[in-house]
Amino acid sequence: MPIRAVVYTSEAAADIAASRLGQTGGRLCGIVDDAARFNRDAGVTGVLLFDGARFVQYMEGPDDGLQVAYSRVLGASSHSGLIELQRGRVGQRRLPFWPMHWLPVEPTELRRVAGADWTGFVQREGTAAPTTTATGMELLRALVEPYTASPSTESP
Repeated sequence: MPIRAVVYTSEAAADIAASRLGQTGGRLCGIVDDAARFNRDAGVTGVLLFDGARFVQYMEGPDDGLQVAYSRVLGASSHSGLIELQRGRVGQRRLPFWPMHWLPVEPTELRRVAGADWTGFVQREGTAAPTTTATGMELLRALVEPYTASPSTESP
């Protein structure tokens, strides 16, 4: 089954931006929990980056599931000024970790991810650290990786 992906950036609604990165159990946490439940049934996975004012969201899954999940995003009151950065087919899932999860990021990190090249969702082999020529997918993976790495099995 082909996997498709979409990535966009948008401005957070005022009540979300005021919730101090959603850490108060506010509206952002509720939205992400609801999206995770929906996406699990639709076969969609992804991540939402939030810098306190803006979002970058990457979602992937089967075409039908992604279309339904993305239509919910397009109609959401939690953000405005949505700009689609890329949409298309990916050979395999890039972020299979969560049906949806949000991560706090610095504004400079979010701007860099949003402004990067997302053409074809390219992720070059062995590219772990962000470089000046890193693609959007590579920058996203670098931000997500610390949250998905296996705990070390080494003894002190």
